[in-house]
Amino acid sequence: MDNYKKIRLIIADDHEIFLDGFRLMISKFTDIDLIGEASNGRELLELATLHLPDVIITDIKMPIMDGIEATKKIALQFPTIGVIGLSMFDEDDLIVDMLEAGANGFLIKNADKLEIIEAIRTVYNNDTYYCKTTSHKLTKMIAKSRFNPYKKIEKIIFTAREKEFLQYSTSEMSYKEIAEKMFCSPRTVESYRDSLFGKLDLKSRVGLAVFAIKNGY
Repeated sequence: MDNYKKIRLIIADDHEIFLDGFRLMISKFTDIDLIGEASNGRELLELATLHLPDVIITDIKMPIMDGIEATKKIALQFPTIGVIGLSMFDEDDLIVDMLEAGANGFLIKNADKLEIIEAIRTVYNNDTYYCKTTSHKLTKMIAKSRFNPYKKIEKIIFTAREKEFLQYSTSEMSYKEIAEKMFCSPRTVESYRDSLFGKLDLKSRVGLAVFAIKNGY
């Protein structure tokens, strides 16, 4: 018998081939237990009610009831369940709608298996997950939306240099380019980034940029 708690997962997608591949991929990770599969939002809601999973990964576009509507209902009825939206690369508006509906993160459908596992574990730990291919345009859309994962963050004191880095983090500049703007080394910029990640309990530049925009930096 396992001496640790597995992450109980449900997947919803109306493409059987995707489900087959997902099932095979998940079977290789011993800390995740796939306990249900749905082909539409109505089935997903029924499975969520029956099994109360830890995490749900759901396609946004599905028949009968789409992922957005299903997520709204799940977030209202079962707020402790973490939801990750699955999207195509060109569905920025739907991703924002999904987050506003109550999702805790999103993945692009062609994400590799290690990113999928990272997303599941991150959302299981009550953190927000942003797909690594998130564009600058989508980052700004998320920041200006009603979605706000930072409500619980208490007022934090930042140094002047950390505030400066926060401002640059909302741009499309690389860390090397930010270092040039700040007249310091890339390693120093990384130290500002890591300090802010720690203070804000964040793990990605997207999360940092969303925080910076929402908080007027």
